[in-house]
Amino acid sequence: MEDLTNWKPRPAPQPVTLKGRFVTIEPYVRSDHADALWAALGGLGTNERLKYFAAPDFANADAFADWLDTLKQSGWLTELFRDNGTGEIVGMAHYMRADPANGVVEVGGVAHGLAMARSPLSTEVHYLMARHVFDDLGYRRYEWKCDNGNAASKVTAGRLGFTFEGVFRKHMLSRGKNRDTAWFSIVDDEWPRLRTAFEAWLDPANFNADGSQKRRLEDIRNALPQ
Repeated sequence: MEDLTNWKPRPAPQPVTLKGRFVTIEPYVRSDHADALWAALGGLGTNERLKYFAAPDFANADAFADWLDTLKQSGWLTELFRDNGTGEIVGMAHYMRADPANGVVEVGGVAHGLAMARSPLSTEVHYLMARHVFDDLGYRRYEWKCDNGNAASKVTAGRLGFTFEGVFRKHMLSRGKNRDTAWFSIVDDEWPRLRTAFEAWLDPANFNADGSQKRRLEDIRNALPQ
């Protein structure tokens, strides 16, 4: 059994900039980013993209930004994704429900804009965010949770290497209904293998001239020793 006698609380996540080959993650600032983020998520189409969020529909960018302000007050840390090629904001995610005493934090409120579709940006985003949690902050556990009806989110979690842990029935209220929540996690002793897979997938040698992948992330990961 792992000896945690000398475990010490880890730092709470703070606004951070993380730069990758394809994307840069940067802290959200309402005055600088609200309109660009709203546009990246599709304007009024944001409501469809966020249909599994426990959030109201938004009439405009200001209403969306007001909601993000309430998340900040509750301890959610909003990070934005900027495409290194175009310089445009293309999505967001949050470090949330941080528990520094136990070294646990969740990535949630994930929203990928249309510009991230079928691109390596989304994979690199989640590699950078996980790497920061484990390698920089020294956390033990990184969580991903989603509405159990959100099939796309569950597939993404599995592709990224999160382990499915089960469904919490009637876990919360969302948009006036019961929400069952699917739970996933990565833990610290799994991270070195997952990091190796991410870095092999992101290596320029893994991409064809047209930008398509040569090997899938799952295949790279499965070929590594357990």
